[in-house]
Amino acid sequence: MADPKAEIALRDALTALEELEVRWNAAREYLKIDTARARHEVLSSEAEDPNLWNDQDHAREVTTELGRLSNDLESFDQLRSAIDDCAILVDFSRESMTTGDIDWSLLQELSDTVAGLEHRLAALETQSLLSGPYDENDAIAELHAGAGGTDAQDWTEMLLRMYVRWAERRGFGVEIDEVTDGQEAGLLSATFIVKGRFAYGWLSAERGVHRLVRISPFDSQARRQTSFASMDVTPLLADNSSEVEIDEKELRVDTYRSSGAGGQHVNKTDSAIRITHLPSGIVVSCQNERSQHQNRARAMQILVAKLADRARAERQAAMDALSGDRGDNAWGSQIRSYVQAPYQLVKDHRTDFDTGNVDAVLDGDLDDFMEAELRRLRSRA
Repeated sequence: MADPKAEIALRDALTALEELEVRWNAAREYLKIDTARARHEVLSSEAEDPNLWNDQDHAREVTTELGRLSNDLESFDQLRSAIDDCAILVDFSRESMTTGDIDWSLLQELSDTVAGLEHRLAALETQSLLSGPYDENDAIAELHAGAGGTDAQDWTEMLLRMYVRWAERRGFGVEIDEVTDGQEAGLLSATFIVKGRFAYGWLSAERGVHRLVRISPFDSQARRQTSFASMDVTPLLADNSSEVEIDEKELRVDTYRSSGAGGQHVNKTDSAIRITHLPSGIVVSCQNERSQHQNRARAMQILVAKLADRARAERQAAMDALSGDRGDNAWGSQIRSYVQAPYQLVKDHRTDFDTGNVDAVLDGDLDDFMEAELRRLRSRA
């Protein structure tokens, strides 16, 4: 007679494997795998054309898209192979039970394999949420201190650290292009670029006002303080020239020197650049590069991205997923609250997702919050 525990373990594994099969087939449909394979063949043929690099911009587009498709298809096919291998483990486990010589190590391997497959498939399902036209792009992110005085400026610097840590967890690169120091502590603002596939798609879920409640370290009477900071995100496009034309006469360019506590984030140089687009009032700055020329080039790239973002929003005649509803950087407009006193809680007011591990969130553990918001947006689409 087979061991009841072994039978339960095998039955659970079989049930999980059947569910994985259903989910894999569903993923094949919503990820449009067959279409991706056809596109991969076309791009592969183009990549083999010896004349491809006669047009370097087009060649880079082809090779970039081909690389991404290759990675996606490889991941999907490897998952298929892993599911098939897991089915073989099930057969081995069943055979060991029929002989009465139960291989518990095999059952444990089966359980671990199923758990790993569920994690990998969940990652594919999450990727399906990032299907917007700019979701795969790098992201330009801006933080601004709101109501709350020095605490708000300190909160802005805390948020900068939080997003840098989040990016590092995902293997994304971060380039901090501009910071403006607070009067006493923290930052009035910061602009940074997160580089990595789907950086914009993920960070777009963070756009809005973030609220911190804590015992103020700047209050001699140790009173509880509420402070606010806003996060704005724009997709960084390699070439916005087709969407935006800028007349140099409409720009005011100022040079300055970065200084103060912000020096820990950026290089202190005499060549920092601030560009004001006079018709729109948009101001961008860059002080990260070593030369004035490099800072100007980066600032122009950010400016063009912002103007392109505005143009898209205007064409749609409403604030949409690219521009969002920013609201006031104060009471009543927050998307998320981070409470450190009198209790520990981080709660997203759009999705009601929450956690009591505030320290982990502030250390960059944001994926669950982002995914919950992306799922909410998908449900409304």
